[in-house]
Amino acid sequence: MKDPEFRKLSETLVEAYRREALEAAPKAAGKAPRPPKLPSREAVDRIRKLFFQVLFPGVFCEEGLAGKLRSRTRRRLGLLHRQLGVVVHRLSPGELEKKRALEIALGVLSGIPAIREELRTDVAAALQNDPAARSFDEVLLAYPFVEAIATHRIAHELYLAGVPILPRMMSEQAHRCTGIDIHPGASIGRHFFIDHGTGVVIGETAVIGERVTLYQGVTIGAKNPKNSETHNQRGVKRHPTLKDGVTVYAGATILGGDTVIGTGCVVGGNVWLTHSLPDGAKVLAAQPENRVIAADGETRL
Repeated sequence: MKDPEFRKLSETLVEAYRREALEAAPKAAGKAPRPPKLPSREAVDRIRKLFFQVLFPGVFCEEGLAGKLRSRTRRRLGLLHRQLGVVVHRLSPGELEKKRALEIALGVLSGIPAIREELRTDVAAALQNDPAARSFDEVLLAYPFVEAIATHRIAHELYLAGVPILPRMMSEQAHRCTGIDIHPGASIGRHFFIDHGTGVVIGETAVIGERVTLYQGVTIGAKNPKNSETHNQRGVKRHPTLKDGVTVYAGATILGGDTVIGTGCVVGGNVWLTHSLPDGAKVLAAQPENRVIAADGETRL
């Protein structure tokens, strides 16, 4: 391409960028719309990793717990407060005042001690449920569900604070890294454990109690809205409730906002479930019929 062609192409693209930005911008009374200042994925990932460093500095920081821990913690909290406040300010409808954005960020940071305690129970659940888990530090460093649930517990606080876009960006970063997809709106209790984790999906309005264990490939999802009586389901509970002590094995699918899995239930592998279960129930998929074909071509069972 020659320079004139580049010039023409760049003008076409820039006009499209501006038009789309203005269409997406909130319109304040008596003012021209302002294009949103969206954060980059890199900026959001820096915030996510700063949270990890504050949550467990002995694991997620190279310097560990040695040296000037108090001053480093204050510095990280201050940096996290500023970076989070900037992103909240830019993403909020009509751009909140910076002071209010920083107040929201501080409110989320104030929840860090409680998040730490929840995460400690999650790691303890891994040690209790997985014989392969050798130590607290091994689970923190090597188990993908830890990154997923740590990100979720942070993103959930942002979601509850009404911050748009950012919670979902954080959750999707964890999804890309771990293969575990948890919507930030989902409510998840303490002592939560996902073994292996790949392919797990937990939807926005799911409610999960305490001491719940999921295995790989589990879906806690919604029915297709096209096939339901309510077409517009935003704000409606669309995903199941799992009460305390539930275990769901690999490949199971549980769907529907009215579906309640009772306390202590066991859902077997590859089960497809769209109705509720009473406390203590077990549901198993029908045993498949296996055919073994020997090398000589003879079929044996």
